[in-house]
Amino acid sequence: MAEPVKAGVLRRGLRLSPELFTGLAGTLGLAVLATAGRVAVPVAIQQGIDKGLRAPGGPDVGVLTTIVAVTAGVLLLTMFSAAMMNVRLFTVSETALAGVRTRTFRHIHNLSMLHQQSERRGALVSRVTGDVDQISQFLQFGGLIFLVSLGQLVVTTAVMCFYSWQLTLVVIAAFAPLVFVVRHFQRRLSVLYLDVRESIGVMLGAIAESVVGAPVVRAYGVQRRTAERLDTAIDRSRRAQFRAQTNNVVSMSFGEFAAGLALASVIVVGTVLGVDGDLSIGQLTAFLFLATLFVQPVQVATEVLNEAQNAIAGWRRVLDIIETEPDVADPGAAGRDLPEGAVDVRFDHVHFAYPGGPEVLTDVDLTVTARTRVAVVGETGSGKTTFAKLLTRLMDPTTGSVLLSGVPLTEVRFDSLRRRVVMVPQDGFLFDATVADNVRFARPDLSDVDLELAFTELGLLDWVDGLSDGLRTQVGERGEALSVGERQLVALARAYVADPDLLVLDEATSAVDPATEVRLQRTLDAVTRGRTTIAIAHRLSTAQSADEVIVVDKGHVVQRGPHAELVADPDSIYGRLYASWLEQTR
Repeated sequence: MAEPVKAGVLRRGLRLSPELFTGLAGTLGLAVLATAGRVAVPVAIQQGIDKGLRAPGGPDVGVLTTIVAVTAGVLLLTMFSAAMMNVRLFTVSETALAGVRTRTFRHIHNLSMLHQQSERRGALVSRVTGDVDQISQFLQFGGLIFLVSLGQLVVTTAVMCFYSWQLTLVVIAAFAPLVFVVRHFQRRLSVLYLDVRESIGVMLGAIAESVVGAPVVRAYGVQRRTAERLDTAIDRSRRAQFRAQTNNVVSMSFGEFAAGLALASVIVVGTVLGVDGDLSIGQLTAFLFLATLFVQPVQVATEVLNEAQNAIAGWRRVLDIIETEPDVADPGAAGRDLPEGAVDVRFDHVHFAYPGGPEVLTDVDLTVTARTRVAVVGETGSGKTTFAKLLTRLMDPTTGSVLLSGVPLTEVRFDSLRRRVVMVPQDGFLFDATVADNVRFARPDLSDVDLELAFTELGLLDWVDGLSDGLRTQVGERGEALSVGERQLVALARAYVADPDLLVLDEATSAVDPATEVRLQRTLDAVTRGRTTIAIAHRLSTAQSADEVIVVDKGHVVQRGPHAELVADPDSIYGRLYASWLEQTR
């Protein structure tokens, strides 16, 4: 089973990288020329001995000079061919794998949040970086060695046959059993190197998580437990590498044995043929050099095949990502754009459950009128955030459909959806850049004057001016140079300049202090006026200013109406939530 799988991975990988075939014939031609100099040396030795040193009447200096000059010319041609082959191979492989890396990265972004959450982020990064690097290393060095070795093997075998077909058969017979030995070890290495690539992904995931979570690790004093977890991941990778390399060494040892057997047999049989007069001294000497040239690529082939298993394991992991069909797919050219103007929302008997879990939303059936400001409230785990993710098509319903302006989300092109609908998540993720760059992420064309105007309209210009370098303040990786609340302010400004028709706020003010929340709430009242806004509300001050409140409990919509109407019933779910919130804010 291992062989068809391996061949299948190679075929799929090569289809993924058509650039690898660019100028392949020329590269192979250069590979053949690059081996000519190596074969020319034994031929020159044979000619020098038989026609120069052992010429009738004594050594012939003229013949020797001609042989040296011709050999030197061939070696120069070989050197030039090898250099050109290297350049072509490196250029083609890097171009091809840059395309693979780009396609893999883009495909990861096309996968749903559910799929991304099912894998460690470090493992996903490993596929785009480490696994592709492994393929690159093999193609550039293993591929180079393979081409040179193949050319050397073909040319050497042809010249060997010209000198002595009997000795050629002796050499081939010495290496014949190696084919079966290598085949056995390749099956094992195919499995072992896949485990190596997977263990590296797990190790990188554990390292990345411990670095990102360093403040939490220190805060809870769990450095020892974290170190033990890292040690386990690192040790697993070490053991996987050890098992693979052990099999590699054993496989190569058989190649060394075959090489020694071949050379010894050539000396014995060649001496017999020489005594019988079938070989001259020059021919026998040349054949020994040729046998060495034959042995080298066969030995190298064993090592290249082992490296190939590592590369194939990396290729398989990359292909596993690229060939995963997105469960939230962009309809592309077959899709539709959202109608211009304000957006209304329709949940048509929507059900949703995470894989293997109970339903998070059950038969949600509601309509939100265009230009309405709605607050979705409920206890933790009631399904509020899932509601927002379905609305922005980060996930699709299990059954039912979500429609914007009468168009099912599954039919809306992503470029139209992302332009018209913007979500501000609770964590307010920022990129490692300046405040200005993070806000421009929504609209790259904005000038500093435009940004200052936007912050002024949001009532946040005094906050920006108070930063160490104003708009040019570096926020650090994941925005960690700012406080949680400050990160949320930048995220809100980013959403504001995007000017969406539907704004989804997932507890977007939950991380700011009460004074800032009051200021933001006043600004958001103006920002959200005239556009449809759905706010996932943790603090019920958001619900107070909304046109309508939707109450979710255990995945069901249980209440709906204006704040004043819902709060009038103190025994209702919303009444109890509001009373509890008031108690906490006193």
